[in-house]
Amino acid sequence: MKYVGGELSVITTEEEIIMSNRSKTYQDQVEKIHPEDSYEPEEALETVKELASANFDESVELAVNLGVEPKHADQNIRGTVVLPNGTGQEMTVVVLAKGEKITEAEDAGADFVGGEDLVEDIEDGWLDFDIVIATPDMMDVAGRLGPILGPKGLMPNPKAGTVTFEIEDAVEEFKAGKLEYRVDKNGIIQLPIGKISFPTEDLLENFQEIMDILIRERPAAAKGKYIRSIHTSSTMGPSLKIDPGSVMSMLGR
Repeated sequence: MKYVGGELSVITTEEEIIMSNRSKTYQDQVEKIHPEDSYEPEEALETVKELASANFDESVELAVNLGVEPKHADQNIRGTVVLPNGTGQEMTVVVLAKGEKITEAEDAGADFVGGEDLVEDIEDGWLDFDIVIATPDMMDVAGRLGPILGPKGLMPNPKAGTVTFEIEDAVEEFKAGKLEYRVDKNGIIQLPIGKISFPTEDLLENFQEIMDILIRERPAAAKGKYIRSIHTSSTMGPSLKIDPGSVMSMLGR
């Protein structure tokens, strides 16, 4: 229910229901944009920066809806990317290892290093971390964490570079901002591309890097329109649509 022209009226649309639960600041931000319009990438990123009003350095988020069927293994897009300008986020890295690899992980700057003890902590509900890296000889123990870490996208996986004996390289890369991306069950990939405090050109470079990778990784089995939609937003701000055609032109595709 809401008041319209001094009278009580029933909210009838899903959009109105959602907006009625949003903050006044958010609603004011929406009034400054055209939600149905598609923006050029640079214009969208500049607008996201202009609209940001939180009292912290918000992340700039990217969501790409791909024309794939993730339930098919050959269309389950997953990998890692090192953004040219980083993400601006401090990553908390856990390493599951044993022997000399424990020392190697600690020297490389891992935040938490251990074996069975850390596995038990996670089983007990501890999840205060962003990345879990495991050596291959720890996967028999780490495998117990599948039901906990799998749904959160945190389970160590060779394709993501998080199951490896090259612990030093892995820790340093993820601490420097290496990101894992994976398509969800709806065909959407979501990840941060920087902070509001980043210059627009840095955000644009990061955006281009991700889009170039996703386009190059189009599965041969994917049919029809591949890039269905692209949206960007700040942590607390409204979402802006980016024109897929302008992205293809920008990348020379």
